[in-house]
Amino acid sequence: MNFLIADTFTDSLASLTGDEQRAVKTTAFDLQMNAASPGLSFHKLDRARDKNFWSVRVNADLRLIVHKTTNSILLCYVDHHDKAYAWAERRKLETHPSTGAAQLVEVRESVVEIAVPRYVAREVTYPIARSAKPLFPHIAAEQLLAYGVPKEWLADAQAATEDSIFALARHLPTEAAEALLELATGGVPAVRKAAATDPFAHPDAQRRFRVMANADDLEQALAFPWEKWSVFLHPTQRDLVERTLAGPARVAGSAGTGKTVVALHRAVFLARQHPDARVLLTTFSITLARMLRQKLRRLVGDDTALANRITVDAVDEVGISLYEQSFGTPQVAPAGMIASLLSTLSHTVGGHSFPERFIEQEWTEVVDAWQLRTWEAYRDVARLGRRSRLSEKQRASIWPIFEQAQKRLHDGALFTVPGLLADISAELTSSSERPFDFVVVDEAQDMSVPQLRFFSALAAGRPDGLFFAGDLGQRIFQTPFSWKSLGVDVRGRSTTLRVNYRTSHQIRRQADRLLGTELQDVDGNVEARRGTVSLFNGDEPDVRVLPSAREEVAAISEWIRARIADGLLPQEIGVFVRSSEQAARAREAVAGANLGSTTPAPGVDPENGKVVIMPMHLAKGLEFRAVVVAACDEDVLPHQARIESVTDESDLREVYDTERQLLYVACTRARDHLLITGVGPGSEFLADLAAPTG
Repeated sequence: MNFLIADTFTDSLASLTGDEQRAVKTTAFDLQMNAASPGLSFHKLDRARDKNFWSVRVNADLRLIVHKTTNSILLCYVDHHDKAYAWAERRKLETHPSTGAAQLVEVRESVVEIAVPRYVAREVTYPIARSAKPLFPHIAAEQLLAYGVPKEWLADAQAATEDSIFALARHLPTEAAEALLELATGGVPAVRKAAATDPFAHPDAQRRFRVMANADDLEQALAFPWEKWSVFLHPTQRDLVERTLAGPARVAGSAGTGKTVVALHRAVFLARQHPDARVLLTTFSITLARMLRQKLRRLVGDDTALANRITVDAVDEVGISLYEQSFGTPQVAPAGMIASLLSTLSHTVGGHSFPERFIEQEWTEVVDAWQLRTWEAYRDVARLGRRSRLSEKQRASIWPIFEQAQKRLHDGALFTVPGLLADISAELTSSSERPFDFVVVDEAQDMSVPQLRFFSALAAGRPDGLFFAGDLGQRIFQTPFSWKSLGVDVRGRSTTLRVNYRTSHQIRRQADRLLGTELQDVDGNVEARRGTVSLFNGDEPDVRVLPSAREEVAAISEWIRARIADGLLPQEIGVFVRSSEQAARAREAVAGANLGSTTPAPGVDPENGKVVIMPMHLAKGLEFRAVVVAACDEDVLPHQARIESVTDESDLREVYDTERQLLYVACTRARDHLLITGVGPGSEFLADLAAPTG
């Protein structure tokens, strides 16, 4: 007998208390071991439309809803007695007449409030232009069926308007909801493929039903309900993963649209399609690489042979490792030592009027990044990404500083990471051997010049050789530069994802106010951000500017207590601040909610039972059900030290852009609940964040 688990079960399990979850898991294991055990109390649900629904007693009040046939048992839902029975009475398990996929369908006539979604009542604060005009008047019923819409919801789909589309999506199977939302934003959804025989084997069904082969499978599924979507690939994204590409390609999209998941699946697909191939899955930081490694393990499971052909590491670590194989172990100069050297030289070399901060930035972003070894090379470089212009005379006045720095590093047999990457890139270019056949890069918007040059050398122009995933709106570490100038041209091979399945409609809509509707890179490639939709609703984000830090702390404490009362676990709540200087305020707020806090090391899972507190720049790759972005004060965001370090007015815009994007990254870590606070008058960005949309 097949034993399956539905996503509706893991969702409902996550809303229970810890003790309740433990009791449910015990019952689930007993069911899997022996469903006929006399110790299990089955009760047939007479009022359920689907006569195969049964309840199983967990304890005096908790009931587990299962769908039981002679061939299978499906765990569907768990809740307290009356709520569990009510859920089952409004659902039925069906095989879709067109696609052949198994679907848990909500009984249509039991839902009468569909045109009144929760968020409409609160739209007074942030009005949206509304229309009662149907969105799909020309879409035939047969076409909607082909998209996976259940037969009894066809009339609702054909009558859907801007007012009702999100509420309707809540009641539909995921593939149908996504298709309607894509239609609403001008897209053309893929027609669902029909299943051959087994309705649970259909790709759409496998998104919500998992076969549990043994107790270990069930234990893993019940242990990570919050992470069940972390490596899920939407069928609409499969073409991006499996297409053949004649050159470098890039997938873009705002936070939560699944870029990382596409990158993961692309790496696995290439490894499976080419059994002898070596694949590099990489990103710009060790922390994010560690997270990618965890997700890859969830994706490939026990396929050790496949996993061994996919190297997951930060790009600098990969470069250093390859350098060691070719030239021996290098001695890398610490960043602090280089900064000190440049500071000393900027005072000893006369004839210039540039401050230390400018000299350090010019070294990092121009001289060392582009590996300029001669005066002529520095004189002629375009300095892309550096907005302050320098005349030839000004460049000549500071070149001796960089020349002396390079000499002292050379004399001490010291290397910079960009220098190592340049050397290994040159070695790769002159050799016919390549350590990797394919390279997949996540968070590509924060790559540096030497890193991209290294990728270009690794791929050497091979088809499918380079695949990038990133979002210009989340660039917070690197200044922009031309990819084309390094031989990486993604024009004609760029795709933007538009379906957000991680962040609620309200949070995504409000966070998007921080950025423009279009972002453009140095090469002229445009990422259009309009048209993105989220798959679910949530509470409106709360933006508060308080009179004092004490009142802000109290407001955050009260908000966190309310989330705990809603059933959230402490580790599902994250608090982000601009820098460690504001961390004490965040810790005080969490303590005020009678909870402990933790700041886990980068890439380390948070401690259960404690709220996570982190600076914003470590937010990449993290997800929480509720997020507080705290201490958004006037002199904190944008960061005052960064503003004061600007030596040229033309560089000021870059600082403001990255500070704004940093706030965007922090806000979009939230799934269901978001609170943004500051002390009056507050960050100037808060006015944009809270501004009504037209």
